[in-house]
Amino acid sequence: MMSFFRKYTVAAGLLIVPAIAAPVPFAMTRAAQASEVKVIVNNIPITDYDIARRAAFLRIQHKSPAGAKQDMIDQTLHEIEMRRLQINIPDKEVDAAFTNFAKKNKMTAAQLTQALAHAGVGAAHFKAFIRASIGWGRALGARSRAEGGGSSVQEAVDAMLKKGGEKPSATEYTLQQVIFVVPNSERNAILGKRKREAEALRARFSGCDKTRDITKGLIDVTVRDLPRVLAPELPPDWADPIKKTKAGQATEVRTTPRGVEFIGICAERQVSDDRVAQLTFQGGEQQDKKTEELSKKYTQDLRNKAVIIER
Repeated sequence: MMSFFRKYTVAAGLLIVPAIAAPVPFAMTRAAQASEVKVIVNNIPITDYDIARRAAFLRIQHKSPAGAKQDMIDQTLHEIEMRRLQINIPDKEVDAAFTNFAKKNKMTAAQLTQALAHAGVGAAHFKAFIRASIGWGRALGARSRAEGGGSSVQEAVDAMLKKGGEKPSATEYTLQQVIFVVPNSERNAILGKRKREAEALRARFSGCDKTRDITKGLIDVTVRDLPRVLAPELPPDWADPIKKTKAGQATEVRTTPRGVEFIGICAERQVSDDRVAQLTFQGGEQQDKKTEELSKKYTQDLRNKAVIIER
């Protein structure tokens, strides 16, 4: 999927910035208190208030508000698919994206919140859109990998060389995953305790060859040696923490659907080969186009299978 920030930063900035000093419309506050269900998607309601906020959001992107209802249906389908795939976007990641968006538009997060309120969008609606956008991007990545999407290695290399480029290099990581397993039935009771245990183990981590020794005696701790992976192939939710961590150290501890975990960086090296060229080439405009096409097809598949009731 085309990057959220590349897609929306300019349009939002042009219209939001001049409005940041204006008060929040009273009518919008009242609308939130008395909304009517207009669409039901697989038992998930979409209200006229949701649609009104999306219409306002489309206006500040210079788009027709007439597509607001269908836009909300698509987003709801994406959110349902994210839950099915167990794609969870933490509040911390959404808030960071919100703050980053504000900075790109030369505003503070508070100013952006005020501007969105004045525009009739609201920060909560915008953050829900950010969460869905990030999660849908990951769902698309999973679908693309499952379908073997992307051009072949040779096609990518040939295309790059024809443009006069040289094969690029990328960091290749050898990683180790350490999971403190937390059963769903015990999550509320022991998650905090397991997180403290994981933090204590991470503090002792000094290299992947010693991990199994220091985990001896610990209950429900899984240590996995992962296949070597190039930087462009890192899972989006782990990419930044891994890139910020030096070899011989471990990433910060994170809560995941499996429990509490961190990634140990066993080794890293620079490589330059045909696979790197393919990944680099696919990261450009051609991949954006293919991903947009996949998004439309995937969304239509979800629509065809969904029960959508419009009132």
